[in-house]
Amino acid sequence: VFNAKTAELLSHHQVEIQQKFPKEGWVEQDPKEILKSVHECVERTCEKLQQLNIDITNIKAIGVSNQRETTVVWDKTTGEPLYNAVVWLDLRTQSTVERLLKRIPGNNKAFFKLRTGLPLSTYFSAVKLRWLLDNVEEIRQAVDDGRAMFGTIDSWLIWVCICGKNGGVHCTDVTNASRTMLFNIHSLEWDPELCQFFDIPMEILPKVRSSSEIYGLMKSGALTGVPISGCLGDQSAALVGQMCFQDGQAKNTYGTGCFLLCNTGQKSVFSEHGLLTTIAYKLGRDKPVCYALEGSVAIAGAVVRWLRDNLGILKTSEEIEKLAAEVGTSYGCYFVPAFSGLYAPYWEPSARGIICGLTQFTNKNHIAFAALEAVCFQTREILDAMNKDCGMPLSQLQVDGGMTNNKILMQLQSDILCIPVVKPSMPETTALGAAMAAGAAEGVGIWSLNPGDLTAVTCERFEPQINPEESELRYARWKKAVMKSMDWETSEAPSNGDTSIFCSLPLGFFIISSMIMLIGAKYVSG
Repeated sequence: VFNAKTAELLSHHQVEIQQKFPKEGWVEQDPKEILKSVHECVERTCEKLQQLNIDITNIKAIGVSNQRETTVVWDKTTGEPLYNAVVWLDLRTQSTVERLLKRIPGNNKAFFKLRTGLPLSTYFSAVKLRWLLDNVEEIRQAVDDGRAMFGTIDSWLIWVCICGKNGGVHCTDVTNASRTMLFNIHSLEWDPELCQFFDIPMEILPKVRSSSEIYGLMKSGALTGVPISGCLGDQSAALVGQMCFQDGQAKNTYGTGCFLLCNTGQKSVFSEHGLLTTIAYKLGRDKPVCYALEGSVAIAGAVVRWLRDNLGILKTSEEIEKLAAEVGTSYGCYFVPAFSGLYAPYWEPSARGIICGLTQFTNKNHIAFAALEAVCFQTREILDAMNKDCGMPLSQLQVDGGMTNNKILMQLQSDILCIPVVKPSMPETTALGAAMAAGAAEGVGIWSLNPGDLTAVTCERFEPQINPEESELRYARWKKAVMKSMDWETSEAPSNGDTSIFCSLPLGFFIISSMIMLIGAKYVSG
């Protein structure tokens, strides 16, 4: 909850959402758990406000922000999800992408880029939805019966929070729609030809609206009757929260992944260096749409969670800063966390995570340091691409997101980029951006987005502390490690991880024939 006059954070509450990994490369979340976490955060935050003697009737608007490409399909008659949400990181659709690619002239991944701003990839919602229609009978049946609704998480939350099965509003905003691969980013409409290519029925898609308008009123809980009037995909919300409203202004958000966005104004700029063209925001029905260039990195904060949950070398995510500080170097160890392939600037789904440069001296502290360095090196790669596309190198990097609380990471980032890193004192700018869009909506009008009215943000600044030559040497070795992570996986590999010796036909024949000969020999000798 923010003060609309000062942008001051008044109260907040957070709940970690469980990720499910049912098979290798699969990443899911329970849509009902996401909804429950939202209700819990709303109720707890309102309780905290009351403890501060702030009347919750002063809350005038609600904004929604979400991880963008994560896909959910639900039944509009029962209000129940028909399958777990397929998370943006999920890789199960690699064979779907390869099948679709065969139908494109020259197997060109960038074939739809002029319409969508996106390459054909497992990342975006259209291929996730195609997989669900191909593999989940309940969803196929619901589509045939006219009961199915598709949306990214914003659509699901808004639909449930505004009446649900009793008349819920099925909508999304332009920033989320632009991440589906079904949306024309110029006409700002669902594209019939794209829907035909992916074989997606258009009647299950949400209505696309601006990022700042009243969608409906909250139907239950502490905020009953308050309008939901802002909706932005998380990275667009962070761009707004960082107040990057001018052409050429950029921000980098460190969350589960890492996302560098540069505002290109009302002109859509197409990258020649592996970046995406995306919609930055449309702050009102009658307001112009603004675009951004985006560099997307799949694994940032997720690598810390992996060290904690999978390897057990951390008890808490915050502990990584202490481990890294104890050694102050990776001692030649390099970590490429390509758990979901490589995103920008490579778009290489066959890559997999590697740790290289290990010696007998390497310990968990060095691996922790290498993990933080990996986040910084990946940011360097997308910043280099951004500088080439924009033609004007950034003189400093504005940052936000949960990981920016890690001072070792922020100093490393400045050292590796050789430019200052500037962090706002309130790092949760994604939430701030959603609040700004909600408060500025027509019919709410309590938050002015005029440049002269925007509040100056206090910041912490990190300056480079190593010489550029050392930075370049470390970056060159990182690039060498990246090359070694490539071409690791193919979609033809056994998906269930079956390593039985009988998978090999010649070996199977050899073992079976040997057994028959042994039995025969025993029979003869008998």
